[in-house]
Amino acid sequence: MSEDVFRFNDELGPRTIVHVHNPSAGLKGIVVVDNVAAGPAIGGTRMAPDVSLAECFRLARAMTFKNAAAGLPHGGAKSVIFGDPAMNAEAKERLIRAFAYAISDVRDYIPGPDMGTDEMAMAWVRDETGRAVGLPREIGGIPLDEIGATGFGLAVAGEVAQGFCDLHLEGARVVVQGFGSVGKHAARYLAERGAVLVAASDSRGAVVNPDGLDVAELIAHKEAGAPVTAFSGGKPIAGDDLVGVSCDIWIPAARPDVIREDNVGRLDCKLILQGANIAVTEAAETALHQRGILSVPDFIANAGGVICASVEYHGGTRSGAMGTIEEKIRFNTKAVLEASAADRIPPRQAAVRLARERVERAMATRRWG
Repeated sequence: MSEDVFRFNDELGPRTIVHVHNPSAGLKGIVVVDNVAAGPAIGGTRMAPDVSLAECFRLARAMTFKNAAAGLPHGGAKSVIFGDPAMNAEAKERLIRAFAYAISDVRDYIPGPDMGTDEMAMAWVRDETGRAVGLPREIGGIPLDEIGATGFGLAVAGEVAQGFCDLHLEGARVVVQGFGSVGKHAARYLAERGAVLVAASDSRGAVVNPDGLDVAELIAHKEAGAPVTAFSGGKPIAGDDLVGVSCDIWIPAARPDVIREDNVGRLDCKLILQGANIAVTEAAETALHQRGILSVPDFIANAGGVICASVEYHGGTRSGAMGTIEEKIRFNTKAVLEASAADRIPPRQAAVRLARERVERAMATRRWG
């Protein structure tokens, strides 16, 4: 194991680490089941060329805390597949089916969609293993990408957070780093609450307009396959420059560790809503707190997707999922930010304390080992 995995290894987990390798299928992947005290673990399957064991474990631990904080009857896990998610559909199906077959005996893990995978990928996984969440509606799923469950939850977290950072959503200027399945819906739901999108990025660059980008038009532009830099409603800039765009709300919704000690000083905002998992490093979290920038932790703010997945897994409906997302994220964001203010500690410290207590209480009810 890498040093990062050893550093996070503790009494909570990980429970299981599985490496899968099938050269004939071009398959290399990892599953980390972190903790199952509350029930079988739910966690996404991520596909990217540069994933790693350390990233997989950190994401699995984030899922343990996310599911515990949300009060779900599930533990946390994550899986990664080394590969280019832009490969042709036939090759992608072969690779994901090979991965699913290889992990079919990891029965305490329920895969879901993540960066580089989608509802159809989960249909292939369920066909091979008999279990997955985030499925197409045609086979009983609640369409996560269509309803934007995670983005909806981020907007709810923003509604709560505005009372803790001298901010009003009406007229608030928003920057979204990663205008994909999470980022575009976060922008849409925040725009419905009166916020204004002033900049957004994807893997090829960013676009900015201080007067506001038309969210619906930008979504249609992206869904047509064009990069944000080609959007006529704004000025193209380098993706790395997005961190310095002045705004009220900055949303990381792409890869891990985009806000780090070396760039956190460039942020000019009041609130960060963490749409991506492990988007802000520990050192950057501390720096944000010291500067008075409120940062709502990933596993509190972006839990909408896994809450929706849990509702789906247990036979719930789309309307029931949206109501559950709002109730849980509103309650947890308020609890974490109140504890942070009362104890004068960073929100992440308060959130980890809340989630860890819930995991430990679940572990106390189970025979462990």
